Amino acid sequence: MNFTDPRVAAVFETYRNREAADQARMRELGPAGFAVRDEFLLPIGAEVGAVLHALMLARRPQRILELGTSYGYSTLILADAARSIGARVISMELAGYKQDYARARLEEAGLAEVVDLRCGDALALLAEDPGPFDFVLLDIWKELYLPCFEAVYPKLSDEGVIASDNMVEPAHDRPNVRAYREAVRTKADLQTVLLPIGSGIELTVRWHAGNSKL
Repeated sequence: MNFTDPRVAAVFETYRNREAADQARMRELGPAGFAVRDEFLLPIGAEVGAVLHALMLARRPQRILELGTSYGYSTLILADAARSIGARVISMELAGYKQDYARARLEEAGLAEVVDLRCGDALALLAEDPGPFDFVLLDIWKELYLPCFEAVYPKLSDEGVIASDNMVEPAHDRPNVRAYREAVRTKADLQTVLLPIGSGIELTVRWHAGNSKL
């Protein structure tokens, strides 16, 4: 992925270095690493990030929602695209220490002003925001995918997009993923496609007859 702002590129390289270090540590820990998974970056990856970045530039959403800031890897990508199109990112995260790390990286990249970081329970935070949301990145603990979808769906704008990560991997999350995908498919005004990149990214668009389709 090529960033035109060298500050953004430098911070993204910091993330890539941390990602490599985390992967090496996970291999070293093996199954024991699951107990400390909150310490790892667990990013969407550069390939998925590039697709989402390009999609945002093409569709030009104005209110962008990220559910799961984590350490800010994907927040950086969303924020860079948002600045290019005059949009704003709302990013929600339960762990304050993760969001603090993300905030520091956004400040380094010169992107802090386009991101509204909200810390707390995702469902409670969603209840406080009337929407609409034009683009949603769903990358939170998988047991929350279904309740978060049910909270977001009524606030999704016409032709709004939901990008859901980890639709294929990890395998232990597949029961939650299946429940989420089934709920999406019950909505007559949603069209969805699964892309076999990264850990599996599903793109879902809200549309009505006569609208352009994803």
